[in-house]
Amino acid sequence: MIGVASLVGVAAIVFFAVDQPKRNHIADTKKSNRALDVEIQAKNKELEGYAELKTAVDEADERTKAINRLLNAKIIPANILHELGEILTQGHNPTMTEDMARKVGTGAESDPNRRYDLTWDPSHVWLVSFTDNGGNFVLEGGAQAEADVTQLAKRLQASVYFAGVAPSREERVADRDTGITYYHFTITGKVAY
Repeated sequence: MIGVASLVGVAAIVFFAVDQPKRNHIADTKKSNRALDVEIQAKNKELEGYAELKTAVDEADERTKAINRLLNAKIIPANILHELGEILTQGHNPTMTEDMARKVGTGAESDPNRRYDLTWDPSHVWLVSFTDNGGNFVLEGGAQAEADVTQLAKRLQASVYFAGVAPSREERVADRDTGITYYHFTITGKVAY
């Protein structure tokens, strides 16, 4: 009887000291979880349409960035003249798109017809006139060698400011005063407005 009483006593101690507190803790946790579920559902109702709104805001930000890039790249006569100055400065490259830079480069995607000589000396070229008529331009000038005209035309073709560039006339002429011969050239194309 003492053994049974001891077992009942130990069982009562275990029930009240260990099992009951754990059951109370589990019940409190379940109650807390139910309260959190109710709160989560209320927050989800408040956030209805948030994903669509966030997508719309992200798209608007991308459009804003694209518009700003276009405004910064707006082609005006001063930009055209600056680009011509860059092209005619030794060691400077024309302003190019990434795709064009790959084409004029030396990698696997390069195009031998687009590639130009990086060591070209533009001091052998001079411009006489640049006219723009409704987006079509005519560039006239002189060069010491025919290769100089080719290098100038390739750089104009690579530039984002010009399209459809082609030398339309080249002729060897002699200077009236000095008798020195040079190439008089005309390059035509479109200004990429």
